Amino acid sequence: MGGANHALGLTSGAGILLSLIASGQAQSRSALIEVSGLSRSTVTERLATLFEAGFILEGEQSKPSGGRPTNMLQINQSFGVVLVSDVGETHVHSAVTDLEPGLLVETTDPIDIGDGPQAILAVIARQYWKLLKRLKRAKEDVLGICLGLPAPVDHLTGRVFGPSVLAGWDDFAVGAFLAAEFDAPTLIENDVNLMTLSEARRFWPDVDQLLFIKAGTGIGSGIVTDRRLYRGAQGVAGDIGHIQFSTTNAPLCRCGKLGCVEARAGGWAIARDLRARGFEAKDARDVVDLVRKNRPEAINLVREAGRVLGEVAADVVSLLNPSVIVIGGTLIAVEEYLLAGVRELVYQRCLPLATRTLQIAPARSDLRTGLLLGAAQLVIEARMQPAAIEQTLERHRKGAAATRPQRARQ
Repeated sequence: MGGANHALGLTSGAGILLSLIASGQAQSRSALIEVSGLSRSTVTERLATLFEAGFILEGEQSKPSGGRPTNMLQINQSFGVVLVSDVGETHVHSAVTDLEPGLLVETTDPIDIGDGPQAILAVIARQYWKLLKRLKRAKEDVLGICLGLPAPVDHLTGRVFGPSVLAGWDDFAVGAFLAAEFDAPTLIENDVNLMTLSEARRFWPDVDQLLFIKAGTGIGSGIVTDRRLYRGAQGVAGDIGHIQFSTTNAPLCRCGKLGCVEARAGGWAIARDLRARGFEAKDARDVVDLVRKNRPEAINLVREAGRVLGEVAADVVSLLNPSVIVIGGTLIAVEEYLLAGVRELVYQRCLPLATRTLQIAPARSDLRTGLLLGAAQLVIEARMQPAAIEQTLERHRKGAAATRPQRARQ
């Protein structure tokens, strides 16, 4: 019993060191000793646990500053893989990433979202097995799984709730289905939150307060506060698409309410207005195509959509005081028209102190890659927490016989 407790203590302490290395707070032995407050011998012993598992590597030497050069410690990006999916209404795009995260392999299959969760999740499971086989990785190599869904999501229970395009998914334990198939922790998240996380981590790593607005066929937003994804009490924080404005002849929204932001500025709403003017348009992509053809009616409607987004963004700025607003989604392809309206209303309506250093910028991620990398980032950050390391190491011990590149200390 004493030996088992000793091993658990080692692994638990190793988790703290791994978390410090992964976050960049400490990436050398001396820095780990200083930041953790542990003795040199304890740090050496616990690092040995991580080296033996293949979770960390020694990288290039740091440049000396009067003393001897130091070997820098880093996460072995090939230690495990993450399975991620972007579930849409007509297609599901799945991928396997390493721990950077970076995409390794990916695939897309057509679906009919009306077939229900079991049928769609069966497609995703087949995709994952096929991709793992291509990489010659075992299921024990899977650090975790994350699905991005176009719906309100209870992140803690892994369930969809509320009205959405995912009819019939509300009471289905989406996360539990894949967790049982792959014996791996599974996270379910709203697609906009994943885009937000990807954009924040990859392109705005030093920004504490960020608002991401997705302007596509629908409208949504994600919030980063103190560098953490903010979900609210029930996981629906950022649902700006269904904030209602009281106007005459308020348009009917897809949710059944009148005057929602989405019913005025969403791609489907702009397409609706273009059809009323005699154009063929059904979604945000058609709107973008007409703008690129310099059709003045489409350009004018996109500009007006930008002003609507600017109205709601101004309210959010007054409440949350973000440093950066990032606009993404399909409509950002015509950013010169969309962003002009957003900036106009935000700077017009907000106090100067709130906008003095505020940046309003287009997203740098493309839609597909950004969401998948955000999903992988969510898993990696969760599994790199000290409390999760024991479970992760035990899982990978089971797959020790499987081929893993760079598992030996280099």
